[in-house]
Amino acid sequence: MLERKAYQDLLKWKAKKGRTALLIEGARRVGKSTLIREFGRKEYRSMLYIDCSRLAEPVRQYFLDNRNRLESLQQFLAAVYDVTLYPRESLIVFDEVQQFPPAREMMKHFVADGKYDYIESGSLLSIKQNVADIVLPSEEESLRLNPLDFEEFLWAVGERPLAEFIRSSFTTEAPLPQALHRKATYSFREYLLVGGMPSVVSRYLENRSFAEADEEKRQILKLYRDDIGRFAFGYKDKVTSIFDEIPEQLAKHEKRFNLASLGKDARLRTYEEAFFWLSDAEITNPCWAADDPSVGVSLSRSSSSLKCYMADTGLLVTMALADSRVTQENIYQAVLLGRVGLNEGMLTENIVAQTLIAKGERLFFYNRSGKEGNNERMEIDFLVIRPWNKGGDKPRVTPIEVKSGARYSTLSLDRFREKFSRRTGTAYVVHPGQYKKEEDLVHVPLYMAHCL
Repeated sequence: MLERKAYQDLLKWKAKKGRTALLIEGARRVGKSTLIREFGRKEYRSMLYIDCSRLAEPVRQYFLDNRNRLESLQQFLAAVYDVTLYPRESLIVFDEVQQFPPAREMMKHFVADGKYDYIESGSLLSIKQNVADIVLPSEEESLRLNPLDFEEFLWAVGERPLAEFIRSSFTTEAPLPQALHRKATYSFREYLLVGGMPSVVSRYLENRSFAEADEEKRQILKLYRDDIGRFAFGYKDKVTSIFDEIPEQLAKHEKRFNLASLGKDARLRTYEEAFFWLSDAEITNPCWAADDPSVGVSLSRSSSSLKCYMADTGLLVTMALADSRVTQENIYQAVLLGRVGLNEGMLTENIVAQTLIAKGERLFFYNRSGKEGNNERMEIDFLVIRPWNKGGDKPRVTPIEVKSGARYSTLSLDRFREKFSRRTGTAYVVHPGQYKKEEDLVHVPLYMAHCL
């Protein structure tokens, strides 16, 4: 199994000794079931694993008929699945719980019983669509599982020492030696093309074949399209049209989603539910415009402008190369070495968005058109809130600009810092070059983005 940072979150939850159930959410094929199985196998004396998508009808009916007889229900499940349960030493898992919502509703009583630990997992989309008739348990905490970040990717490809050195260098504010900088840059470009979906990474590791990884990614994209057709009730066509437009929209300079591409009368208010659907399914990461950047950035969210990033950059690469039925290895190799262009700006901005989401951030950007004059024009790719050490560690707006090339200007960032100087802390430029700090402006290599 690929090593995941989320495993440490599971250990922290286990240490609470059954005070809550844990709901693990995430996109299809992001590795939820694999992680849970590994955790149950290593950390418990026994594990009762129930796949709710394959519940036999007698099991389903017994569960419904005996919801008020907790001990009998637990004994029945143990007998059906041939698992011995040990008080405070066993884990009971309801995988694909969206397929059987009554199991989720029962968490209130399971947790109160206190004999065993309980984990649920499923896709957020399906869960939301199947909870209309149940009471959601307050005795439940949630954990979002994301695609592998770059650090996890380095672990997977056997580059743990490099990963540790990158993090240490960020902490000590020191650039990597040039040879390691080149190595880290190459590995990051490798990650950019493969992405972080576990099955894709595993497939790539078998033969270090981009083409084989691409085959796996195409299967995942087909699965997502099938899900849209099955579950996007009432707005399937709108969701599909947005999904198909993502690469083209991100390839533009400003990367804001131009709704006119969906139809001349298209408005965000009529497509908002479709964008939310893709976000709930964790297929995309929306980034909303903030009209008035401040510590409460979500309060100034614009209702008229957003960017729509793919949740996994590797999938975005395959979507961009989907003109042919298969993508040849030599095409990937040419992109890796920079011999064939694939809109680096699109990919680098998407991967930073993906990285920020993995750190638990919500995505916002700032745009000012400059109607008052070109000297007022600015666009900041991402706004996050961070403590500022020069301000007593009080939270400040942290602007982040993403640059794909070696030559760039920080004009927008400079204007933003001047205009909002009382609200702004450290500013970051994420770029292909070396680490460099200039007072409150820090230039961070792309391969260090996960350290922000």
